[in-house]
Amino acid sequence: MKLGVNTVLFKPFPVYEAMRLIALSGYDGVELSAIKGMCEHLNLDDPAESMAEIKRAQADFGLELLSMEVASQDEERLVKAFTAAKELGVPVVNVGPTGKMNVEGDLEKNIASLKKLAGIAGEYGVTLCCKAHVGASMFDTDTTLAAMAAIPDQSFGIDMDPSHIHRAGEKPEEALPKVISRVRHIHIRDCKGPGPSPGAPRDQACGKGDINLQGYFKAMVDAGYKGPVVLEVIGPDQSIEAATAISAESYGYMNACLVALGAR
Repeated sequence: MKLGVNTVLFKPFPVYEAMRLIALSGYDGVELSAIKGMCEHLNLDDPAESMAEIKRAQADFGLELLSMEVASQDEERLVKAFTAAKELGVPVVNVGPTGKMNVEGDLEKNIASLKKLAGIAGEYGVTLCCKAHVGASMFDTDTTLAAMAAIPDQSFGIDMDPSHIHRAGEKPEEALPKVISRVRHIHIRDCKGPGPSPGAPRDQACGKGDINLQGYFKAMVDAGYKGPVVLEVIGPDQSIEAATAISAESYGYMNACLVALGAR
């Protein structure tokens, strides 16, 4: 199991500095943020410069490139993402679901889009992952299972984020075993209260909120999960000191959970 951080936590800062501080926090790797309009540490529209910086940071700090987050299901943008992922050796590209929760036909449209995009991802040797998301058509365990059943392509996987499952009113540690057979990536963060927001960035640090993350890690280990576990903290820009504190504190929590479980 590899621990990483999505570079969106360090969105005001250059990707080289983000990767340096993630490495100093103790992590095995990173998820590259390529989220248009939010954080483009990997600029998919003009990737040469950012890819060069990523490769330089990877060589200097020894981090694995665990995944890339694009969020959008825009096909043109994802082809660019798959092309960059193939060149960089990034195995997983993460997107979010389309549509709205409980709107007739939206889940089916989301599944059809993911099925098509997974086929394209497979041509590049990349796995496309999607997670349940508060307010979207795929928002809980049942809608996640529906996508799994409808998309047998092994180039499609689930990005299982306990914070969204928690805000859907479920217990993430009980939900994970139901979908683990197709989980290829895990976004992780804590959150205070039932949502809809995960709370301030500081409260998204692992161990700061209300999710039973110790139980979630136990469910991962019990299932034999070996994939990436990536801290994804969203919200207002953080100072470099605050972002590094969130990163380091979360690493300490996650690593301690895994050590206690004999998995690290």
